[in-house]
Amino acid sequence: MKSSLILNKSQTNRVIKSDSLYPLPTHFYLKQFVLLILSAMVFIWLSRSESIDMAITRLWFDPLTQQFPWKDNHWLDLINHRLLKQMVIGGCIVLLLAGVVRRQPRWVLVALLMGIGPLVVGVLKATSAHSCPWDLVEFGGKAVSYPLFGAVPVNSGPGRCFPGGHASSGFSALALFFLFYPQRTRLAWACWWAALAVGMVMGFGQIMRGAHFLSHNLWAAWWVWLTQCVTFGCVTYLLNKTRKST
Repeated sequence: MKSSLILNKSQTNRVIKSDSLYPLPTHFYLKQFVLLILSAMVFIWLSRSESIDMAITRLWFDPLTQQFPWKDNHWLDLINHRLLKQMVIGGCIVLLLAGVVRRQPRWVLVALLMGIGPLVVGVLKATSAHSCPWDLVEFGGKAVSYPLFGAVPVNSGPGRCFPGGHASSGFSALALFFLFYPQRTRLAWACWWAALAVGMVMGFGQIMRGAHFLSHNLWAAWWVWLTQCVTFGCVTYLLNKTRKST
């Protein structure tokens, strides 16, 4: 009887791990919630202080010409702003089509997650009153900067620069984590860290051009991962609940 129970438990675990759309355990989401709260506290401090943002951006600003020398650099625009973004989008489309053709709902969901994260960032960015560094008075522009959650000044400029939209394209690959977890946990986390690195590289290219602050890119990663965790959790929970009721 005991061996039968152990066997059944083993078989159940294999079924869960091989299920195309598996629900992750509650403690996973609790850990992510705690980490997101802690990182948000750090990012809020960074956004309200602005000293680190300003210090990093000044490294790429020429006070004599009052311009960002890398703003219109051909290679930076081609490699960082176009090719990397196109590669990520292309990979997302391939995964989506492959998932549809091979009837792999997990592949389809992960591909959709890669699109949902940047979409949320895009909406936030489009409604933001924060202007880009190259529009600010400190960097040769006319707009006035203000801290996160601060009162919006009258001359805040064109806005639409927070969080970092371009970096969110790289961070969208964080969704690959859900493609391999929990069957291949190490690979899942390797993909997560690789996506984080790609997003930071793409975001740093924007810092060099004067298009974004460091905090803009960090918040982009935060919103992308939050969106992906919530979406994956809700979809798999509802599907699992539907299976049990049938």
